[in-house]
Amino acid sequence: MPDADDHRFMSLALALGRRGLGNAWPNPAVGAVVVKDGIVVGRGWTQPGGRPHAEAQALRRAGEAARGATIYATLEPCSHHGKTPPCVDAIIAAGIARVVSAIEDPNPKVAGQGHARLTAQGIAVDVGLGAEEARRAHAGHIRRVRDGRPHVILKLAVSSDGKVALAGRKPARITGEPATARVHLMRATSDAVLTGIGTVLADDPQLTCRLPGMAHRSPVRVVLDSALRLPPGSRLSTSAAQTLTWAFAGEATPAGTERPLADLGVEVLRVPGAEGRLDLAAVLGTLSERGITRVMVEAGPIVSAAFLAADLVDAAALFRSPNAIGEGIDAFDGMPLTALTQSPRLRLVRSDQIGADRLDTFERS
Repeated sequence: MPDADDHRFMSLALALGRRGLGNAWPNPAVGAVVVKDGIVVGRGWTQPGGRPHAEAQALRRAGEAARGATIYATLEPCSHHGKTPPCVDAIIAAGIARVVSAIEDPNPKVAGQGHARLTAQGIAVDVGLGAEEARRAHAGHIRRVRDGRPHVILKLAVSSDGKVALAGRKPARITGEPATARVHLMRATSDAVLTGIGTVLADDPQLTCRLPGMAHRSPVRVVLDSALRLPPGSRLSTSAAQTLTWAFAGEATPAGTERPLADLGVEVLRVPGAEGRLDLAAVLGTLSERGITRVMVEAGPIVSAAFLAADLVDAAALFRSPNAIGEGIDAFDGMPLTALTQSPRLRLVRSDQIGADRLDTFERS
């Protein structure tokens, strides 16, 4: 049975793993801790681009102290040869005596095989400690493996009367600075942030992380743009050489329209669509193929409603302002806010005060 120390060290591994969120794709953001005689002798987390793996990092830092030690990992150690050798081999070679994993890896290339190989070598294996938090941390990896798409997080900011913009779709400042900072942190922990061309034309957003010292953690910017109307002079286009920017267009859009954007660094991707709307499943499938595991939807009422109606929202962050707008634009096009807040597919898991605003967090039931 896990004891208090086991819980403490797994909590540390989970905290370390979160450092890689939004930065480790296409691999899961794993955390690992090597402990000997109650002392942490090695720590690791998945590095940018997915390598080195967390376990390899922790073992390297532990060195000879790893012999006879316990390693705590937030996900089953890999057992297959990819671009790096299996972490299971490194664990065996290091002389680890016990492995504590939060969850089994759903990847068919692993799926219990890592644990089985460790057990066959006489290494004690415990699975399940911190499982709930680990499943939340690895939701993107799990969703990509099981459903072939990224984990989708819908972000909304609404006034007390449920509006997201002024009449005429004019932008409105809805939440305060603390909420804005939280949104930038959400971007930093997402692989990609997705918006619609309507939002780009109305707001000319940057969609980067602008917290001090964290510009390098900006996600891939994704624009749904069926007719490829993204202006070359927009802030997304002019900064595409610095921050990855992908525009999804319809298959029938003339090829020549790509050139001005491509010259700036915007990559144009084509997917099926109908009546001016792109196939969201095809968009998410393409993102998954490119390694994206977590995508934050930060869009207007039309795109937000489309994701909700298609049952493609896995989590939602609803920022609620105490201030009213009056006449303005509703949060969802053609559906009430209760389509989210009272959805049978999503449940409210927590509410937090963020400055003067409230953040309600929903997760798929």
